[in-house]
Amino acid sequence: MSTKRLFSQARDYAVITVGASLQALAFFLFLVPAQFAPGGLSGAAQIVNNYTGWPIGAMVLAANIPLFILGSKFLGGRRFLARTVFASVVFSVVLDALALFLPRGGVTHDPVLNALYGALLGGIGGGLVIRFQGTSGGTEIVARLLSQRYSIPLSQSYMYTDAVVVFISGLAFSWSHALYALLVLYVWGVVTDFVVEGQGVIRAAMIVTNHPEAVANQIMADLARGVTAWTGTGMYTGQGKHVLYCVVTRSELAQLKAIIHEADPDAFVVIGVAHEALGEGFKKLAGEK
Repeated sequence: MSTKRLFSQARDYAVITVGASLQALAFFLFLVPAQFAPGGLSGAAQIVNNYTGWPIGAMVLAANIPLFILGSKFLGGRRFLARTVFASVVFSVVLDALALFLPRGGVTHDPVLNALYGALLGGIGGGLVIRFQGTSGGTEIVARLLSQRYSIPLSQSYMYTDAVVVFISGLAFSWSHALYALLVLYVWGVVTDFVVEGQGVIRAAMIVTNHPEAVANQIMADLARGVTAWTGTGMYTGQGKHVLYCVVTRSELAQLKAIIHEADPDAFVVIGVAHEALGEGFKKLAGEK
């Protein structure tokens, strides 16, 4: 293994360690003291802990073992599995170790603050783990298995698996706690998506125009952005159409619209959000980690 690749893997595991530790802090400082169980094995273990006192981290790790076996069989990818096991071990160990050094009462008794800061800290941690090709294990593996086995969309799989735990938390704690847990679950997901995918500053434009050269030349001259062209057919009219595709930053969007309007006021334009653009003019396309 080359030194560069070794350094890249060491960096990835270091970031996963930070991410899993942040998730453990979110539970220990905010979610567990407030009795908010936002789904997942950690939420289920939190409910069991409330009645038995068993350590949450140890329960999560024990419950993850059969899921790791299933994951290795059905999900494939040694890298994905290795990083998932690593993240789960770090989360479990750090969560139980925190009890040895920090008081168990958390930092605040305000339920709103516990929900928001727990979700924020956990979402950042979860995003870091996912961004570097791992998961936190638990119901994430279950959701992926349901998605593959029964063709259930991944978002629905997460919803089903987490909803069961949140419902049980309502029975175990109270329905107001369950409602806060749903808030945590939502904010956690939003923050995780933001960390994984960025803030969506890239805009992709598809332009149907009768003056492709004028529009493309103006974009290339004024914005220094590449343009890709192909031909299509309008199914209603049966007429040939020229289609242009280009990617710009959010700050360049207004200028792009002005260019298109000036070159072809009758153009049809669709603008979408892209989370990332790699290659010439944007971030360098990195190789596989």
